[in-house]
Amino acid sequence: MSSRGAQPARRSPEGSRAVSVVGLAKSFDGGIAVDAVDLEIAAGEIVALLGPSGCGKTTTLRMLAGLENPDEGTICVGGELLNGPATFVPPERRRIGMVFQDYALFPHLDVAANVGYALGRRPDRGRVDQVLELVGLSSHRERSVHQLSGGEQQRVALARALAPDPELVLLDEPFSNLDAALRERLRREVRAILSTAGMTAVFVTHDQEEALSIADRVAVMRAGRIEQVGTPEQVYLQPASHWAAAFLGEIDVLPGLARGGAVSCELGSVPTAGATAGEVDVLIRPESVAIGISGPADALKAKVEARTFYGHDQILHLRLPSGRVVRSRRLSFPACHPGDRVTVWIDGPANVLPRDSCRSEATGPR
Repeated sequence: MSSRGAQPARRSPEGSRAVSVVGLAKSFDGGIAVDAVDLEIAAGEIVALLGPSGCGKTTTLRMLAGLENPDEGTICVGGELLNGPATFVPPERRRIGMVFQDYALFPHLDVAANVGYALGRRPDRGRVDQVLELVGLSSHRERSVHQLSGGEQQRVALARALAPDPELVLLDEPFSNLDAALRERLRREVRAILSTAGMTAVFVTHDQEEALSIADRVAVMRAGRIEQVGTPEQVYLQPASHWAAAFLGEIDVLPGLARGGAVSCELGSVPTAGATAGEVDVLIRPESVAIGISGPADALKAKVEARTFYGHDQILHLRLPSGRVVRSRRLSFPACHPGDRVTVWIDGPANVLPRDSCRSEATGPR
């Protein structure tokens, strides 16, 4: 997507809000796709829109790009109003670059011509060379896109999006067409390229690991709304709801009782912030459940019910004295096996949320 020819776009001052979305809404055939979304993004920040299929993340991205017109709400990018009352700036006039899921490269053009296409009829060769160097493809400028690997094609698409020096880059499921090993490498490369360019970016993904490993902040979406926004650490370790906790990774829930700044549950005492009191749920990630031959004075004895071995680590299903089962993620050594007796305790972050009676009894393995 081009942004007004070959001239560099005006970049937002460092630390300013590059993107401001307020009350964004969109419906299709009477069904709500995006419902009152608010999102602020700072200049140079990489934000992931993360959620399951149908949650509204791609529609939100398409509205940012100008490919869909919102029913309600405003979009400002770099201080310029793109969508609002009686305002709609078409895609070609937005200072926005986009990397499509299928890359959308022109098969009849070589690498340099694909990148130069974003700069208009007379592309600046120096700028084309600059972005090809940035993405590590300087030696590929005259190659046909048919001669490139999937990862190289993705970097060409990214170079084309960066060529006009846009205010914002959008990436739609950028790694979904790559195999697992290549995905992991490309994540690091794309993150490094965007950071080196100082680029503000929004990318859509349904892959939790992808979002957590690339983004500066993650906006978790559900049913057209943003459920939670925060750093990868915040959304993973301090989920705002039971749904967000379960969507972002393995979680077990134990009933607890909060009083005096702490919560007691079957696995011991957990500190809690705020004025929470009464019945609560304690949400525990497997990596926060420690095991050993011995442990703290209030540690429990548990039985290993099942084990899943992954090579670098293992997941153990532990039957507690109450009959509940919690999971523990440990290194692959020493090996544990079903039937083993171990000592178990909490040794890591645990999150406390108001009691959800349905989930507290049903979440986690049985």
